[in-house]
Amino acid sequence: MGKNVTIYDVAAHVGVSISTVSNALNRPERVNSATRERVLRAADELGFVPKHEAVSLARKDVGSIGVLAPFTSYPSYLTRMTGILRELAASGLDVMIFDIESAATAPSPVLAASAIRGRLDGLIVMGERIDSDVERRLIERGMPTVVVDAPSEVFNVVVTDEERGGGLAAAHLLGLGHRSIGYLVERQVADYESQAKQRLAGFSRQLDRLGGTELVVSATSASIDEARSVARELLSRPHRPTALMAHYDDLAIGALQAARDLGLRVPEDLSVMGYDDGPGAAAAGLSTVRQPFAESGAAAARVLRAAMAGLGPRTVTILDCTLIHRESTAAVPE
Repeated sequence: MGKNVTIYDVAAHVGVSISTVSNALNRPERVNSATRERVLRAADELGFVPKHEAVSLARKDVGSIGVLAPFTSYPSYLTRMTGILRELAASGLDVMIFDIESAATAPSPVLAASAIRGRLDGLIVMGERIDSDVERRLIERGMPTVVVDAPSEVFNVVVTDEERGGGLAAAHLLGLGHRSIGYLVERQVADYESQAKQRLAGFSRQLDRLGGTELVVSATSASIDEARSVARELLSRPHRPTALMAHYDDLAIGALQAARDLGLRVPEDLSVMGYDDGPGAAAAGLSTVRQPFAESGAAAARVLRAAMAGLGPRTVTILDCTLIHRESTAAVPE
């Protein structure tokens, strides 16, 4: 049907309303799997391109890749993006960026189909596992794809060893003599094997190896204010923990604020530890586990370019993490 295919054409072709097409492309969890598959197939067959992409896509036939991540939910993905851009600086490739919803807050962590409607030579998806319907469409289109910080059985993967990172954090606190530990985990809507679950599993296993420890897990949203409130409740228990671990640095900063609210000194009365080692961690003097964010972005870009060139089989790249000891953790007082 040419370049001027509209959402109305897709709806007419499938025999559904335009709102159904819009939801299938942008809010796929609102449409059943069979209908979503029909809409995606029709969009591909008809060559549908959204208006906001049409202008830029009309100027290029090749030489573009897409990068999708929950950029507005987690600043760490901006650091990963820096690694991608640096790696691709001399490649001549244009990079199109798509912001997607955090997997932790999505009813079903899926890749919004809007990202595969345009003409792209490759795709990097960060922090989201890809819905099976969209996965199938990408495979059918022969789209080279790399998944970062999420599982995939069919696409190239770049991940950090989350379980080992959780174990490193636990070993650090155990080595300081802590046996009663609180843990702030990010609440997730859908039940899937997230980074949060993997990290907590590694942490718990390390505690189980020693025995004689107590772990109290409390869930919070990504908000520092809510983390502060949840940590305050945790630290107000009759037998409060002597250390508090957070799923990532922002939650740990909320815990530091909660300790201050309760008149607890860090690290004399309470050790607090985060994860990621973002800019806020250094500023707050926070002990944490450093993730190689920029390196993971660069690795994803290298793997994608190899896939676009048809070089080699599917790969899984596992990056390591590093314990960073600062002044927020110390030995349990005698």
